[in-house]
Amino acid sequence: MNAFHYGSAIRRCSSIDRTYFEPAITRIDISERAANNCTMARPEVAHRIKSYSAATGFVYQYQFVEVQKARRGLSLGNEYVYIVSVDRKANFPLTVFVKQSAEDKWAKREGRKLSGTEEYAVAKMRLFQAFDEAEDLASAKPDLLVDDSNLDALLKALDL
Repeated sequence: MNAFHYGSAIRRCSSIDRTYFEPAITRIDISERAANNCTMARPEVAHRIKSYSAATGFVYQYQFVEVQKARRGLSLGNEYVYIVSVDRKANFPLTVFVKQSAEDKWAKREGRKLSGTEEYAVAKMRLFQAFDEAEDLASAKPDLLVDDSNLDALLKALDL
């Protein structure tokens, strides 16, 4: 329940547990629940470029771009998108798909869900695993997957 008191100095919004102090003549009423312009493109964000020295001898540069809900076949999950470079000249995207069913089984067994930070760390560990295993990632562009078969091993490497 939103209550806007025009002519008073206080506006209260019970959906957001805060009280705002505003000048008494304020007449702007903006909903805090919806985006102001849903069709506007996301702002460009400066991404940190990181390096990883792989067991194959290559030094990869990578940057995290985004995470998005995705579906592969009948499987739901989150897809983590990275831009990778082997030679600092050509970049290519690599995605890591984290299956929701694997997370749900882990959560049922452990009694809690993975946090967003933990899921990101698992995806990043799977990316590092691919760097260590594959000789030519640029041409192979493997389908990187986190599922029941490797989730526990990736979490163990993170001491979770």
